[in-house]
Amino acid sequence: FKQAAQLAIDKNYPGMIIDLRNNPGGYLEGAIDLSSFFVEDGGVVVQEENKQGEKKPFKTSLSPILKNKKLVVLVDGGSASASEIFAGAIQDHKKGTVVGEKTYGKGSVQTLEELKGGSELKVTVAKWLTPKGRTINQQGIEPDVKVEMTEEDIKQEKDPQLDKALELIK
Repeated sequence: FKQAAQLAIDKNYPGMIIDLRNNPGGYLEGAIDLSSFFVEDGGVVVQEENKQGEKKPFKTSLSPILKNKKLVVLVDGGSASASEIFAGAIQDHKKGTVVGEKTYGKGSVQTLEELKGGSELKVTVAKWLTPKGRTINQQGIEPDVKVEMTEEDIKQEKDPQLDKALELIK
């Protein structure tokens, strides 16, 4: 992404479209790094809230070299976890427009506990919140601009979500 960011700067592109549709997520560090290209230095990307209600903020990690570029983030029901962290950070910091459909709502922090006999148990220990404190888990991220993708669109190889993103980026 760093190379794409530099190309956008060098070629003076008006903005970027990041397509996170059907992206089930990834690593927290990746969401933080990607958000850091757009969100001000030291800005909160996501908060972790434990069972006691204590919140731990995770802040940007890189220089925001794209903070003045237009940004559209495409999401849908298959966008989850790290994808939602990124989309939520962009929304809360007003650094771009989220377009598409409501995301999946996978905003839990889990850990593996080893059990006797070699099996493991996945335990939820906290939940992710957007910078402004919105719960991601079971709530998802509502797009700023809702554009549905129908079966008919897919059959006709149309992409109204991408069309809307291209319209907004101009």
